[in-house]
Amino acid sequence: MKKRTNCWEYKNCGREPGGRKAETEGVCPAAINQEFDGVNGGQCAGRFCWMIENTSCNKLNIIALKFIKCTECEFYQLVEEEENRSLVLTKWDHELDRSRVKSG
Repeated sequence: MKKRTNCWEYKNCGREPGGRKAETEGVCPAAINQEFDGVNGGQCAGRFCWMIENTSCNKLNIIALKFIKCTECEFYQLVEEEENRSLVLTKWDHELDRSRVKSG
């Protein structure tokens, strides 16, 4: 499988661990969230950032409002196109996928 681009690579925000802005602005929660590691082929939540609070490009804490704005983002649209039918869109989709793996 081809390596997928993570949000911090696509956006070049510098807030990944060791990134140029990590020390001054803090590490982005999407770049360290292990709960969603591997979702949509990303590292940590790097391809699931629209479901993570307090990311650098959208600091909204209400996921529903953040998600609406994120659907307009070029990176979100790229992930949607690349993942197609296997896109994990929400935390609930992720939980459903995990339960299928456990039972299957």
